[in-house]
Amino acid sequence: MDTAPELAGFSAARLARIDEHLLQNFVEPQKIPGCQVLVARRGHVAHFSTLGLMDIERGRPMADDTIFRIYSMTKPITSIALMQLYERGLFQLNDPVHRVVPEWRDARVWVSGEGDAMETRAPDRPITFRDMLCHTAGLSYGATRHPVDKVYRDLQIRRGEGETLSSFVDKLTQVPLHYSPGERWMYSYATDVCGHLVEALSGMTLDRYFQSHVFEPLGMTDTAFHVDAGRVERFAANYQRRADKTLALIDDPMASSYAAPPAFLSGGGGLVATTADYLRFCDMLRCGGTLDGQRIIGSRTLRMMTRNHLAGGRDLTEMAIGAFSETAYEGTGFGLGFATTLSEVAAGQLGEGDYFWGGAASTIFWVDPREDLVVIFMTQLMPSATFNFRGQLKNIVYGAIED
Repeated sequence: MDTAPELAGFSAARLARIDEHLLQNFVEPQKIPGCQVLVARRGHVAHFSTLGLMDIERGRPMADDTIFRIYSMTKPITSIALMQLYERGLFQLNDPVHRVVPEWRDARVWVSGEGDAMETRAPDRPITFRDMLCHTAGLSYGATRHPVDKVYRDLQIRRGEGETLSSFVDKLTQVPLHYSPGERWMYSYATDVCGHLVEALSGMTLDRYFQSHVFEPLGMTDTAFHVDAGRVERFAANYQRRADKTLALIDDPMASSYAAPPAFLSGGGGLVATTADYLRFCDMLRCGGTLDGQRIIGSRTLRMMTRNHLAGGRDLTEMAIGAFSETAYEGTGFGLGFATTLSEVAAGQLGEGDYFWGGAASTIFWVDPREDLVVIFMTQLMPSATFNFRGQLKNIVYGAIED
């Protein structure tokens, strides 16, 4: 991929610090197998590097067209898809979700106790479409020791084998909410519910909807819910950090569940993609919802999506429950599918007004409208909280801007 750092307003020498930093601190010490970094500004790719290995066991180098599990970087795509249906007049943000999922009309909120002794109450208001897009619905990932999360496990609520979006949502409606909708923020299965809402409102399966309304118009040819036989050689291995800080293979690309189309189409974390494909998606966002003559989302809708929707304009330090997320909380708000930097001072990071998210295998992206900037980082290391790649890359990237 050709790069033009000067046309993008960067110092090429200072951008070169990206590769120096990643090689010296992560790739060569084998803290990650390899990675890919793309920096684009004003529509010019300023930096693109492919470092290390995509498959340690086979000694295969990372390639420019490597396919990565993007996990929760699926969420912004699902959110855009649902908001396309908003633009068709099919719902309002403050509409109750029980319009589409009637069982949530009877939602209850946890008060105290567990099991048969659990006490619940009626929520202060119904769960809305905004709540699902914003992770303020009262759902969770069912992963803590909280009595509500025990219900998730008792009902075997999980994404994957044996579930469809419809059966998954049916189970979710049986679980008490952690809090009354809109009251707090908790990272959750809410975006998988958004995927179900896309299916219910459009009459299409989520994979077909994505293909017709996002991937084909944007030319995202390698983004899908599975990796077909013709692409498996390009599919990276996935790793986890052991207690001794070495890397353990957790998903061999040659024996991966991603080889077959899944029954459960996870709008919260199911996609694979290349860096080039995700750049097409981010460039569409950077250009206000359009790319190469294809309008994906209205510019006004996108601006609303990337604003902070947390109650009272608060940030995640005031609203969030639980420590698991794809973002730090200080100085950070949350919109409809994206986090956003509210204050550089509070966040301790540059990029005020940007919007972003990441994935469980340490992939990240951000779009900065003020700087006309897109940054994408791809690797395959779980969990994503292992290293602060976003903060480190922000320091280097913004420090390399010359104008």
